Amino acid sequence: MRPSFAQIPSFLHALPLALLLAACATLPPPTAELQAAQQAVSRADAMDADQHAGEILGSARSGLSQAQAAMAAGREGDARRLALLAEADAELALARSRAAVAKQELSQRRAEIAELERRLQEGDR
Repeated sequence: MRPSFAQIPSFLHALPLALLLAACATLPPPTAELQAAQQAVSRADAMDADQHAGEILGSARSGLSQAQAAMAAGREGDARRLALLAEADAELALARSRAAVAKQELSQRRAEIAELERRLQEGDR
């Protein structure tokens, strides 16, 4: 038996419904993103990023709090976005803190070298 063209419209009605249901499929809760953001903030705290990038680290903490509040309110899309931003801010704060520490260490080593060179020149006299 051949399919009738009369059956095609019912298929065409089912197709948009199937597409709509597929589009409504939700992503898993952003627990991994929230955890990654929390870990990034903790790493930045452990490296004393407050001293060198306090404003950025504050932004990361605030973003993490907002992400947690959005998750508690059931706004998972907002929670995911805020958690990713908080993680990025925390990583930036950590990078700037490490750069500042490296710059301080470089400055200290240069001062030590200058002192050693001065002593060597005094010894030549």
